[in-house]
Amino acid sequence: MTPRTLIFTGDGKGKTTAALGMVLRAVGHGQRVMIVQFLKSNNVSGELSACTLLPLVELIQIGCGFVPSPDHPDYARHGKVAHQALEFARTTIASGLHELIVLDEICGAISRGLIDMQAVIEMIDRPGRKSSIVLTGRGAPPELIELADTVTEMRAIKHGYAVGYPAQKGVEF
Repeated sequence: MTPRTLIFTGDGKGKTTAALGMVLRAVGHGQRVMIVQFLKSNNVSGELSACTLLPLVELIQIGCGFVPSPDHPDYARHGKVAHQALEFARTTIASGLHELIVLDEICGAISRGLIDMQAVIEMIDRPGRKSSIVLTGRGAPPELIELADTVTEMRAIKHGYAVGYPAQKGVEF
């Protein structure tokens, strides 16, 4: 298997959903999968519950939820936790135990200034890497886009949230 680097980015809905579709494909081929969620902390999300039913998939949430502005007192805590997620991802990639690794919302962590883009590039651009890696989140930087072999931008054309629909189980989480 040739390790691939894929990015799902943009302001539209569906970045994590697309990555989870890849997870299903990998599991269908008997591949082991690790999902690291960088910014999410919803312990009742559909993907978290579903992954417990898939013995080849492990999903780890190492986020604090909605990221406040840099001047907010909780911003530093979000940065500390994002660095913990980055270290966990680095160890997971180096282990070579998974055919697919999803780094969910890592692009958002970069664009919000929680983790350094160069550290992410060094983590995924290693000779001998065995795992395909999927990066998701808004604001993927051009340097990551250049590094990836497949990049899809989700563009918001219309979203129910804008007209008053709240986040809905099975649709948004």
